[in-house]
Amino acid sequence: MSATGPRTGGTPVVDRRRRRTLSDDPTPTFFTSALDGAPRWVAGVLSALQAALLSFLVLALPAVAAYVATSADPSNSGVGWFRSVGVGSALWLLGHGVPAHVGPVVVSLVPLGVTALALFVCYASARRSGLATWPSYVAGVGTYTLVAVLVALLSGVSGAGLARALVGGALVSAVGLGTGLLARPEAPPLRTLTRAVWSRCPTPLRTGAAGGVLAAASLVLVAALVTTLWVVAGRATIGDVVRGLGLDAVGGVVLAVAELAYLPNLVVWALAWLTGAGFAVGEGTHFGPDGVVGGALPAVPMLGALPGPDVAGPATSLVPLVVVAVGAFVGWYLHRRLQTQRWWDAMLACAAAGVTTAVLVAVLVTAASGGIGPDRLAHVGAQGVLVGLLSGAGVLVGALVVALPGDAPLRARLGRLLRRDPD
Repeated sequence: MSATGPRTGGTPVVDRRRRRTLSDDPTPTFFTSALDGAPRWVAGVLSALQAALLSFLVLALPAVAAYVATSADPSNSGVGWFRSVGVGSALWLLGHGVPAHVGPVVVSLVPLGVTALALFVCYASARRSGLATWPSYVAGVGTYTLVAVLVALLSGVSGAGLARALVGGALVSAVGLGTGLLARPEAPPLRTLTRAVWSRCPTPLRTGAAGGVLAAASLVLVAALVTTLWVVAGRATIGDVVRGLGLDAVGGVVLAVAELAYLPNLVVWALAWLTGAGFAVGEGTHFGPDGVVGGALPAVPMLGALPGPDVAGPATSLVPLVVVAVGAFVGWYLHRRLQTQRWWDAMLACAAAGVTTAVLVAVLVTAASGGIGPDRLAHVGAQGVLVGLLSGAGVLVGALVVALPGDAPLRARLGRLLRRDPD
């Protein structure tokens, strides 16, 4: 039988509950570097180096693989392996806005897929190993920008190309690393960081700007759906082009990487098509809902998805109404989110949404346009200003149609005017 009282001479009872040590250090852990004794900015430098290296390798490795696969060809006996790395670096720089020179030909069409890859890698690297501090952020942006400039120098870029590498590297790293650091659990919300700016902006303008961002994102989503329909409809032409190229496995992989790099450009061109402005793939061509003026195109499978002359018709002339429908959706959003106090608040918010949409779409379309060759192929894409104005106008009309009839202060103002009741 065991004793019921407490034991005095036996093995002491160990409390197996987890002990929690509380620190009286008021400084949060994210203000210190992951490396013992290292300054805070070291994490930003490492995150930027990791992002630049990973995004570069994704493009350089397929080029090196293509060189290895074709190195036994006697026609490539004078080509060194470093040339393949140069192809990858040229594509990486092109994604940051630096034109590539292929002999006498200048390729200035930015592959937005490469830009998106660099943004995502910066985001993932900063979220995983960055520190949510200003020194870390500034050091990361500076390091990534320096890497872009160094790659440009090693690739023989000079003059305006170096300036483009500087600006492109800074923009990509600022957005990618910034969003990654803000995604860390200990980081302050973006609304808190920007309170000093948006708190001085009237509420209708803030809400309208948010509606403009929503409109631009919605237009890109609709354009992606249209692009999917184009690819499905043109799959036979795409297959014929691929078979005509006669590529081996390695060549197919390299072609697939190049196609994915420019696929977002096709989505942006579809956005220009939705607005009614259309786009061109070579001087003298036009692809729009009002009609198609074709021409000789490069043997690129992705171009087989472009709409043909049989697509344009009376039904497609109504395609720009899609932009107005997106504006109506934004008008519903503004009506739900905005608490109007004055009769012009709703109109001001709709105008802000239209202007924001126009600016964002114009920047996106301009970035997705450029040249892919000499002569007529130096003009590929759409007119950013025109597409931006058309998209902004369509969103403005749709938003006004939905937001104004349900606005109480505006109805009261109109009622007083109709009764000729002075203010």
